[in-house]
Amino acid sequence: MTNEEVLHKEIDLIQGIITRMASNSFLLKGWMITIVVAVLALTKDTLVTNDISYLSIILFLPLLVFWYLDAFFLHKERCYIKLYDWVVENRLNTLENQYNLNYKRFEDEVVSIWELMTSGTLFKFYGITALILIGITIYNIFQ
Repeated sequence: MTNEEVLHKEIDLIQGIITRMASNSFLLKGWMITIVVAVLALTKDTLVTNDISYLSIILFLPLLVFWYLDAFFLHKERCYIKLYDWVVENRLNTLENQYNLNYKRFEDEVVSIWELMTSGTLFKFYGITALILIGITIYNIFQ
């Protein structure tokens, strides 16, 4: 197998992983919104009573879990992008780490999961949802 064939096969494998990570992130956002909307819709008749405030507080747990998982997959996706870039730059010159899909050596080059959680995109998406839940809770507590 030539170096170019190795390069193409290896970047195909890495691209498949990157695509799965992006897909996981997208699915998490969809599931999170579905859960929040479903719980709030099922309790539609009680939105103006104090009974819903505990549900909106309970919804913070899945919100935080999905927020963390989304940042986790984004972090792994960025690590694999670094691996992809390394393979494209170096594979034709060396067979070092051939077909090694371990992203660990690039983790220091990517921002941490916690920094990603507070990044612009994720913070806006999950922060707005959190503000809505806080608003519903406050509205129902002081109603």
